Amino acid sequence: MRFVTYESSDGDRAGVLNGDQVHAFPPGTALVDLLGPALRQAGERALAEPAEVVALADVRLRAPVPRPPSIRDCLCFLDHMRGCLKATGGTGTLEPTWYQIPAFYFGNPATVIGPHDDVPISPGSAWFDFELEIGAVIGAPGRDLTPEQAEEHIAGYTLFCDWSARDLQGLESQLRIGQAKGKDGATTLGPWLVTPDELPFGPDGRLALPVRAEVNGELIGEGRTDTMDWTFGEVISYASRGVELQPGDIFGSGTVPGCCLFEYLDSRDMAAFRGWLKDGDVVTLRAEGLGEVRQTVRASSAPHPLPTRPNPDARPRRPRINPAPSALPYTEGLHQIGDGVWAWLLPDGGYGRSNAGLVAGDGASLLVDTLYDLPLTTTMLSAMRPITDRHPLSHAVLSHANGDHTHGGQLLPESVRVIAAEGTAHEMRTEMPPEMTTALQVMDLGPVLTPYVRERFASFHFGGIRLRTPDQTFDQRLVLDVGGREVHLLDLGPAHTGADTVVHVPDAGVLFAGDLLFIGCTPIVWSGPIANWITACDTMVDLGVSTVVPGHGPVTDAAGILAVRGYFQHVVEQADAAFARGLDFREAAFGIDLAEYGDWLDAERVVVNVYQRYREIDPDQPVLDRVALFGLMAEWDRQRQQ
Repeated sequence: MRFVTYESSDGDRAGVLNGDQVHAFPPGTALVDLLGPALRQAGERALAEPAEVVALADVRLRAPVPRPPSIRDCLCFLDHMRGCLKATGGTGTLEPTWYQIPAFYFGNPATVIGPHDDVPISPGSAWFDFELEIGAVIGAPGRDLTPEQAEEHIAGYTLFCDWSARDLQGLESQLRIGQAKGKDGATTLGPWLVTPDELPFGPDGRLALPVRAEVNGELIGEGRTDTMDWTFGEVISYASRGVELQPGDIFGSGTVPGCCLFEYLDSRDMAAFRGWLKDGDVVTLRAEGLGEVRQTVRASSAPHPLPTRPNPDARPRRPRINPAPSALPYTEGLHQIGDGVWAWLLPDGGYGRSNAGLVAGDGASLLVDTLYDLPLTTTMLSAMRPITDRHPLSHAVLSHANGDHTHGGQLLPESVRVIAAEGTAHEMRTEMPPEMTTALQVMDLGPVLTPYVRERFASFHFGGIRLRTPDQTFDQRLVLDVGGREVHLLDLGPAHTGADTVVHVPDAGVLFAGDLLFIGCTPIVWSGPIANWITACDTMVDLGVSTVVPGHGPVTDAAGILAVRGYFQHVVEQADAAFARGLDFREAAFGIDLAEYGDWLDAERVVVNVYQRYREIDPDQPVLDRVALFGLMAEWDRQRQQ
């Protein structure tokens, strides 16, 4: 038999499903009250003499047991755990204890939802995931059960989805006291409870159902329940040791291998990951014999922040002060820098603290770059609204592909034409999903790198970002008409990235330099060659502008461009001399004399710059990924702080 719970005018009603009709029990009868030996008899009575009959299509189904006495989510499929370990860079080898006892944790009965209810993303999470599982529902009290007895205490089975905030889960796992908010958001049960006699079991007694998981119609994974390592009987037996199980208690099977997003993550190639669940995504889970759940994921409001506690063991750090002089106040917000031209500044110019710009013409305006996350971009666009209400945004130019200049694009009106160099568009299409940057906030990357990246990236929220790629690309140069005003775009890359666009407003004498300029903070060469960056500085000087807005740091002029040029000349001279002496790049970077550039913020970026110079001199130098480079920068910075 298949049993359901549905909403009615007098509250939740329980009933038996007969074809496409529900034969209801009398009002006030909850399914949990019928569980046990008399369940079948009650079902037969409802089929023969229903209190009401309603069409399944006309009711909103609730979870079969809307508020179970308890939820234990188990890990019956060890291949799922192996897949999770591999996703985070491990070998997939489990500790011996996994083969000794079954694992489970307690879920939250108060957050059980029905098979078609919207699913709220856990507040503060950017890595929201589903897990297709099977739920076993206890039908009779029992204690100290054998595995065989435990199987007999199962009243039926239902689809079970464990909604998981993987980033919160990863951060909380470092406390080593079990699951918390990462698993506290929602658990789906439904669409109905199916008694064991209607389901297939293999010769070894394992439930044998094919399952399938989809997101927006895209197949994510499929598998079978009879690949369990620990059976329901075994995990229920284990849980019943010294504990009285109650009718309605739920036991989740754990994820059927392949039927979640997490297992498809590769920490060595995050760009290949499809991305986590976002607002509006539709998740469909099916199990033969148990039906289907289909639910839409919805955004939640931001959590109320909590101040961190003082850490008596933390190393004191030098205050971060951008030392560069500026004719304009270097304060957060919108600053007019010319006739119809504004700069949005975000001190102190460190990681993610980027600048943007606005150029207004007659009845139209152009935005130069967005910001690192949606809240920052929302604040900026709101501040610009008195201008853009009179001169609506018609164009947006992306100076390069890095997220601190592109992540807010989805907040722009659809009518805005987003423009970038072809190299920028290519990098945006091939970079890792924006929310993966959350790894810098939650992953345990070791005692040196973890505090380094958390300090620099903790203030940003990468959830809900849908990268808006350019509508139009150009090669080298493009002239735009913005309300009768000429705006010139020049791709001077590759240098900082594969393509680096500057935005020149000739009639105002203003240049938006993107990340070809870091003022008072250290530039970083992700692409190069460095000679190309030096040439780009010469090109910018030759434009003869009086006002220059860097990608990071305070507004400057030609002197700021020359300072960046001088920095790279100095790095090249120092690196070349070290290479000639036979030093490896690490020795060169850690022993470099930065001279007058040593007080620039984030001076440790010299590690990457020396690495890139060594690669230019000798292409056979070992290739390091960004995690390794960040690790070396963190080590350089720690040594400097001592």
